[in-house]
Amino acid sequence: MDIAKYTMTAVILTSIFGEFSQKWVIYAGGALTVACTLGWGLYLLRDKNKDKKEVE
Repeated sequence: MDIAKYTMTAVILTSIFGEFSQKWVIYAGGALTVACTLGWGLYLLRDKNKDKKEVE
């Protein structure tokens, strides 16, 4: 999930300091990358024993 955070920081800094005529491409690519990496990170952190109940 840190990759999503670093990507968003890079997109914001690039849009502030970069000289691009079409900034929407940077925002769209950054948003897609953040969504994919965040989703993948959350998928990997999911509770795998959700259906199994612990018996004490």
